[in-house]
Amino acid sequence: MEGALRRWVQALCVLQWMLTFLFLGPGSVVLLLLLLRTRLWVVPVIYGAWWLWDWHGPERGPRHSDWVRNWKIWDHFCDYFPIKVIRTAPLPPGRSYLLAAHPHGIACIGIFGAFVTGGRGAAGRTPKSGGVEMGGPCPGLRPSLAVLAGLFRLPFYREYALAAGLCPVSERCLSRVLSGRDQALLIMVGGAAEALEGTLGRHRVTLRQRRGFVRLALRHGTPLVPVYVFGEQDTFQQPPLAEGSWARRLQRWVKALLGFSPCFFWGRGGLPFLPFAVPLTVVVGAPLEVPHLPRPTPEDVARYHELYVQRLQQLFEEHKEACGVAPGTPLTIV
Repeated sequence: MEGALRRWVQALCVLQWMLTFLFLGPGSVVLLLLLLRTRLWVVPVIYGAWWLWDWHGPERGPRHSDWVRNWKIWDHFCDYFPIKVIRTAPLPPGRSYLLAAHPHGIACIGIFGAFVTGGRGAAGRTPKSGGVEMGGPCPGLRPSLAVLAGLFRLPFYREYALAAGLCPVSERCLSRVLSGRDQALLIMVGGAAEALEGTLGRHRVTLRQRRGFVRLALRHGTPLVPVYVFGEQDTFQQPPLAEGSWARRLQRWVKALLGFSPCFFWGRGGLPFLPFAVPLTVVVGAPLEVPHLPRPTPEDVARYHELYVQRLQQLFEEHKEACGVAPGTPLTIV
């Protein structure tokens, strides 16, 4: 495929993903309502019955489909930026791991490309680069990405998300995933609050008061693995909103009400549909072993949270210059 055509194909593959991310859920609702007024009314009725019957189905975990995860479009998706994976230590199969990922960014592009899709070997494939086989970020493990639980109330969107390996970020679902073998559970620790911190050139993560993931790891005796995506904050631009401004207050209010915050962002062409093609480097750190404590005390959680913060900062410092970050740039933890 010629260079210019290849770039167009890559851009279209990323565009379809962004449009799916933004509009598949509400679009499905509109489509089902419109079908109710046609001769195909039986379709939304049957699907609606299934949707209600399976209301709590997502709580049982993802419904991984290697067919979905290995679509060819994901190779083009990953090559658009491109997305690169660096493993600093092996994650041997035979047990499960809790991977805490930073930063969230607008759309978790680096984590999605590296772990959720098969574009970098995360779904069991071993892609080749120049004829040389390359391992994925967690070979031998089944990656699952925890996202906002409300997304699994949207028709059709939930089926797509479950097939891709996404699951609700609820304690019941997360515990069920970690109870299995050979699982790699990814949690975007900063969540919606961190999505508001997308300033070019600044590395700022919301972590200081986020301790639930540490408590979960202790309850299951699951190693904690820090993951940092260099370049994630540069995929989209956001206007600098000062704390206390009416726009920032609106974002905080919506987040408190709905669990997510509206972000004002744009990418190529000044539109929110196509991110900037910036290199994304996903660095997977060494696992931090934790004891199995079914009822961890606040002191236990605080101790291992501090150890995790140190591991994340060390990971950032060791790789920032190789990933294009200026030597004096710190990792700010709030």
